Amino acid sequence: MSSDLLDKGYEPHDVEKRWYDFWEKESLFASNEEQSAQQCYSIVIPPPNVTGVLHMGHALNNTLQDILCRYRRLRGDNVLWMPGTDHAGIATQNVVEKDLAGKGMDRYQLGREKFVEAVWEWRGEYGSAIINQLKRLGASCDWERERFTMDEGLSRAVRKVFVDLYHEGLIYRGNYIINWCHRCHTALADLEVEHEEHDGHLYYVRYPFTGGTGGLVVATTRPETMLGDTAVAVNPDDERYHGIDSSQVILPLMNRKLAIIKDKYVDMSFGTGALKITPAHDPNDFEIGDRHNLERVKVIGDDGLMTSEAGRFMGLDRFQCREAVVKALKEEGLLEKVEPYKHSIGHCYRCKTIIEPNLSKQWFVMVKPLAEKAIDAVKNGETKIIPEIWTKTYFEWMNNIKDWCISRQIWWGHQIPAWTCEKCNELIVSMDTPEACPACKGEDLVQETDVLDTWFSSALWPFSTMGWPDETPLLKLFYPTSVLVTGFDILFFWVARMMMMGIHFMEDVPFKEVYVHALVRDEEGKKMSKSTGNVIDPLSVIERYGTDAFRFTLAAFAAQGRDVKMSEKRVEGYRHFINKIWNAARFALMHINKGYENIENEHLSLADRWILSRLNRVVGKVSVAIDSYRFNDAAGALYKFVWHEFCDWYLEAIKPTLYGHEEQSRQEATMGVLWRVLRDTLVLLHPFTPFVTEEIWHKLPGTQGSIMKTVFPSDVRDDVSRLRDLEAESKMELITGVITGIRNVRGEMNIAPSLSLVVSVQAQEESTRETIKQYQDMIINLARLKSFSVEKAGKRPKSSATAIVDDATIFVSLEGIIDFTKEIKRLEKEINKLTNELTVVSKKLSNEDFVSKAPAQVVGKVKEKHRIFVEKQEKLQSHLDRIREFEA
Repeated sequence: MSSDLLDKGYEPHDVEKRWYDFWEKESLFASNEEQSAQQCYSIVIPPPNVTGVLHMGHALNNTLQDILCRYRRLRGDNVLWMPGTDHAGIATQNVVEKDLAGKGMDRYQLGREKFVEAVWEWRGEYGSAIINQLKRLGASCDWERERFTMDEGLSRAVRKVFVDLYHEGLIYRGNYIINWCHRCHTALADLEVEHEEHDGHLYYVRYPFTGGTGGLVVATTRPETMLGDTAVAVNPDDERYHGIDSSQVILPLMNRKLAIIKDKYVDMSFGTGALKITPAHDPNDFEIGDRHNLERVKVIGDDGLMTSEAGRFMGLDRFQCREAVVKALKEEGLLEKVEPYKHSIGHCYRCKTIIEPNLSKQWFVMVKPLAEKAIDAVKNGETKIIPEIWTKTYFEWMNNIKDWCISRQIWWGHQIPAWTCEKCNELIVSMDTPEACPACKGEDLVQETDVLDTWFSSALWPFSTMGWPDETPLLKLFYPTSVLVTGFDILFFWVARMMMMGIHFMEDVPFKEVYVHALVRDEEGKKMSKSTGNVIDPLSVIERYGTDAFRFTLAAFAAQGRDVKMSEKRVEGYRHFINKIWNAARFALMHINKGYENIENEHLSLADRWILSRLNRVVGKVSVAIDSYRFNDAAGALYKFVWHEFCDWYLEAIKPTLYGHEEQSRQEATMGVLWRVLRDTLVLLHPFTPFVTEEIWHKLPGTQGSIMKTVFPSDVRDDVSRLRDLEAESKMELITGVITGIRNVRGEMNIAPSLSLVVSVQAQEESTRETIKQYQDMIINLARLKSFSVEKAGKRPKSSATAIVDDATIFVSLEGIIDFTKEIKRLEKEINKLTNELTVVSKKLSNEDFVSKAPAQVVGKVKEKHRIFVEKQEKLQSHLDRIREFEA
């Protein structure tokens, strides 16, 4: 490619757009659906909501997927990364309804057909926003295959699954207690309910016995629901209720007789141990009601208002009704007491309205038979969940799974393919719209108005996106997929359901591995939320620091089982790393004039041999780390190699050779090593930092085409220059240790870098002395020495500072370098100043009022300041003690 030098500074934005456009134009993200010798590797993207905007969760999830896909392409695999978006029923309908409200309209004025058209129009105008943002992140999806959960092919798959499950007896319709959102006017699955702690009250209400005197006192947090009570239950083991004479009580305010029943479910430690039973408004009461054949009285309607069954309270809002009921109970002398009570309340995951357990006719999937196979698949190792900790959670949830409510009372989504005959009430479930009733031949058929839960279509994603129910080449090659990368928050919403559906319809698991990553939190470990104002916008970060710096930060902190603590300071730090790569490449390109495929081993210097060996090691570390989803380990190994080994040591060590101070054969060999190491380092970095590596790649002599089309370096090569060179590593470790020791003395003694030093090294072992003598030119050059000598262990030279490396002792002469008397006075003054500052901080921390009442963040900063002062004081004192030794 072009041998033009790189610009002085790296400016990411032009580079990123140019190369992403190039990758798309050259179809470099495309998979091949024809059978070949290539190994197939596939991932389906967790489809973001069509209403979505890129957030930190998306950024982490898709960065990790992209690292895997780019890495596997470099490994030579045929990679399919299937992209797409989710129609997000409730969320999208809410967005469009708000848009209509702004125009003074609602969906009912439009009618269902026109409203659905309006949603499709909205999707056409705004639905691609999240896709464009993923492209900005560098996501290398096969965009030509992009799918949408409401597109024609996926809709056919959804209908087939519903119809098949219904005819297999695994989908049924029935009255059931469900989570109901009055704002969204729809049922919610258990997983769509978010629970939050609330400060509420526990109301103790007396239910009089029918016989006259006495009664049972019942504790409840929701007194408005008592209007629908159909029994009071006690635990048969509760001795407090063994001697009661009456078998019935009177329901306060409604004057209805209720049976006293006995059930093991009742918690004897809660309240009084007597439990009001409201089968229509509590899921546990619903189960008890089934066991005891109790009536279901619905007193709260789907609109959140009290029904006619609530008597005089009819028409009140449920919370207004609570106040009215409490007031009426007080007036009738039936409210025994009220206690403060903290408890968990369910909210709609979309609009945050408090949900109401409500009796309703809904469609359900009978999941037990499906769950059993999904449990076995993980037990048998057909699908492996990583980290292992989530396997236990998966089993706990799957073993206690309840039937899945799949119907939603909204208009946007897959309308349930079920029709009722108006003439004979026959229910018809069919792939095609029926023209007549098969039972009575009547033609007046009404389709079910409910749509399917969004997660129903998402559960089919791994196989529906590849063309199922048709037997496509894509399915044959890429199903089951290689891995699913997902957050733990949708492990059950989505992952478990994909397992059940995939095994049932494809007779194979949907993915061989599931990698569950953690959350992205703020720098203090707090969850990001708009209300706390700690949300970091990925697009703003990318705009400020560039995509590569942002991606590398995410990878560097993506440790298994540990949340990512994100801050812009961290991204800024990795922006320096990207600049380091750029500057190193810029320096290298000034000295490389061709591609060097072969290296003359006999002309290699110690530094050359060492860097090739270290490169070989980092190739192995990165490969193993990515293969085992330890992205932070891979990023950490690359950072250490590039910054510390390649830039800090190797490039500095070879400068004399490159500047012509060595014979030509040695110079040629070093240029060859430099070219090889830079080339392979770019390939190693590419999955993490795709843009900067592509830009440098095209400036590197001897490269062809995109870096995406090259081959990932192997850590085991026939080429002898690639083998690990233990001798070179050992010798270089000694030499760099001596240089570091000298540099440390220079730093500790505050000796200016411009001053050349006189240094001697003493070592008992002859091999150590010989190695140091052999490479003393490197030590003199990199440590900036005036003179250097190597001797057998003996007497310590006068006025010298020491450092020890292995069996070698380094002596740095301080004579004529430091005025000991002046330096002692300076240090004593600095220590006194620091002692005074430390006294002030210590006094503050010993003040109990400050520690207990000041904000935790403020106290934390003071503690950190104290730690820094103590550390600095110890260093200065140590330095002072050493100087006094020299003076003596």
